Amino acid sequence: MLGSPEFPLLSKEGDVTIGGAFSIHSQVSKPSLSFTNAPESLICSRIHFREFRFAQTMIFAIQEINNSSSLLPNISIGYKIFDSCGSALPSMRAVMGLMNGQQRTLGKTCSRQSFVHAIIGASESSSTIAMLHISGIFQIPVISHFATCACLSNRKEYPSFFRTIPSDYYQSRALAKLVKHFGWTWVGAVRSDNDYGNDGMETFIAAASQEGICVEYSEAISRTDPSWQVARVVRVIHSGSARVLVAFLAQSEMTILLEEALKQNVTGLQWVGSESWITAGHLAVERYSAILTGSLGFTIRKTKITGLREFLLKVNPSQNPHNNLLREFWEATFGCSIQSNGHGQTQCTGTERLEEINNPFTDVTELRISNNVYKAVYAAAHAMHDMLKCGENDEALNQSCNRKDNLQMNQVVKHLQLVNFTLPSGERVNFDGNGDPAATYELVNWQRNRAGETVFVAVGSYEASLPKGKQFIVNEINTTWAAESQKRPQSVCSERCLPGFRQVVMKGKPVCCFSCVACAAGEISNSSNPGECSRCPLEYWSNEAHSQCVPKVIEFLSFGETMGTLLTVFSLFGASLTLVVACVFFRFHRTPLVKASNSELSFLLLFSLTLCFLCSLTFIGRPTEWSCMLRHTAFGITFALCISCILAKTLVVVIAFKAKSPVNAVPQCSASLQRTSVLSCTLLQVLVCVLWLFLASPFPYKNSAYATERIILECNLGSPIGFWAVLGYIGILAVLCFILAFLARKVPDNFNEAKFITFSMLIFCAVWVTFIPAYVSSPGKFTVAVEIFAILASSFGLLFCIFAPKCYILLLKPERNTKKHMMGRHQ
Repeated sequence: MLGSPEFPLLSKEGDVTIGGAFSIHSQVSKPSLSFTNAPESLICSRIHFREFRFAQTMIFAIQEINNSSSLLPNISIGYKIFDSCGSALPSMRAVMGLMNGQQRTLGKTCSRQSFVHAIIGASESSSTIAMLHISGIFQIPVISHFATCACLSNRKEYPSFFRTIPSDYYQSRALAKLVKHFGWTWVGAVRSDNDYGNDGMETFIAAASQEGICVEYSEAISRTDPSWQVARVVRVIHSGSARVLVAFLAQSEMTILLEEALKQNVTGLQWVGSESWITAGHLAVERYSAILTGSLGFTIRKTKITGLREFLLKVNPSQNPHNNLLREFWEATFGCSIQSNGHGQTQCTGTERLEEINNPFTDVTELRISNNVYKAVYAAAHAMHDMLKCGENDEALNQSCNRKDNLQMNQVVKHLQLVNFTLPSGERVNFDGNGDPAATYELVNWQRNRAGETVFVAVGSYEASLPKGKQFIVNEINTTWAAESQKRPQSVCSERCLPGFRQVVMKGKPVCCFSCVACAAGEISNSSNPGECSRCPLEYWSNEAHSQCVPKVIEFLSFGETMGTLLTVFSLFGASLTLVVACVFFRFHRTPLVKASNSELSFLLLFSLTLCFLCSLTFIGRPTEWSCMLRHTAFGITFALCISCILAKTLVVVIAFKAKSPVNAVPQCSASLQRTSVLSCTLLQVLVCVLWLFLASPFPYKNSAYATERIILECNLGSPIGFWAVLGYIGILAVLCFILAFLARKVPDNFNEAKFITFSMLIFCAVWVTFIPAYVSSPGKFTVAVEIFAILASSFGLLFCIFAPKCYILLLKPERNTKKHMMGRHQ
């Protein structure tokens, strides 16, 4: 049977009237527009049981209020319910009918007062917007139970609009949080091609982008689209790589999409739905179970309305035999015909019972949107109650209301904005500054019960009024839900990078599509921050897998490594060899050769050389505060002592052979001179070292400049000036000694020690001149090795050049160790 949106389908007179606009029929005819004749009336068909329940819920709420003695006492509420047919044009005709109270107004003027004082509806955002463009001019309040478009929260454009369902502004963000919770970063999207779908999907995509979620495709369909267009959209979904589909669809578009999905055998997708269809009972059937089982989505909380089921079961054509809608409902429900039509259809007997029927009209187990209709009617009643100052007349025995006539629409809007009451169920009803209620959602999951039926199970919630971290709660207690969670598909464009790799976005693709590139040296990535490499702290370095930071290897010249061991062996060998030479000299200390070599200075020189060899050991091992101060001062003082002894020997030779005084006075002079020169030269170096240690002493230092992957533990000089002053002073003594030895090279002696001193100083200076560039350019522990090498090389040079010839004579050529031979034949 057919209906028209131009006449009320259900109506009742009252002191005040509330209008209703519901999509009682789901299909609307397209009239031919010739522009020569008056357009044909719109014809709506295919009754929508769920929407018919919404209309009956409105009537039930009005009857409850009329029977109440506390709300609008002695005021009766009437109603006029029109069919919006789920389309904009019928909705506009419906609102015109609600305002004028008649089909068309042919007069020159419109009636001064609207026929209704408030309108409940419509069920779609686009239909509601179409109605508001007309009713808003006259400030007629519209309270929608199902229009969720966020655009309707614009108070400047829609100042007389209210709703009892939260705005999609919150639902879209809740869906983005849901997708993020399960780690789905690559999703497909399909929407209704109207204000509801377009605005909701736009908000979802923006929120998803903030959560790091990418949308592979975003398609739109309308129930008026040709079949090839719907088929194209389903092919896009089927061929996409995303395994999660976010469907922001109205029920009519959802049904069309599912039928085409069945034809193309689209399965294996995780559906995430909007509140429009996620609790639609006519979709939770065996026909669609292979596609929709496991679906997730947000909806408003369900509740119970006491007495509603009994009221719905009493709906019968006998209530109003002339009402075509009741007859159409009855015939569609029981598949019979009230009047014989001669087409062989079963005749209704009148004994049919709604208690035996289970369809969206009689099913009150999921009262969600119906409760919104119920709240909307009560909100309008409370606004008019406050506006009529009901109950303020204390003289009256019974509470009553004033001024039944001439209700100003702008006053109704004003009082609607201020309503704040509690329903018998305990639910609080009020509106914010945009006419919206508090945004509270229930997360539902489509599950199979033991009987194989699809049921909607609440598995979480979303409270927009709570702090950000506490808004979204997923309940993992439900065992079926937990088991299905393990089976949910993974929907990503690129697999998550393993620890040690970072994400590199592919050119021309969304940020969720990336390749994995190994982290650079010194950088890591792990499970706490996948896809991004972070640099390790200064004293840490990345492991081989670049998955965690480990302490850097601390490098220094140790006794255990090969280089340290070799240098230690050479140092001890040099010290031991020096002691052996000292023993040889002590064994032959009374011989002419040892006496001619100035035995006192020779032993002091051997002692200082022993210290020179041993001081190199202070450079090996882990640097500490004391070892850093000791190594450089010991090196400076021992070499100053050593060179001072050689300088004293050379000076005595020069003075002895250049002196004009008697020969017997020279030994006394030389003895005092050599002690004084050695002591003064050494004390001067000691003074330099003390000043260095006092002003800026060396200290252990972790050097990361030479190698980023390791720490070189070395001794910082503290003051480079102090170090180069100590080294420079030794160099001055060595150069002075070289000059004096060079001057004394022609002394008439068979054993001319000045020649050997000259050669030893030449080696010494060559070693230390070469040391300077090698020291400056050597990295890390090799700097220390170069310094030790210079110490050992110069020490061995002095030992061999000065004492090897003497030991050769003492041990192998004793016949030359005579005074006569020492003095030579020209003596």
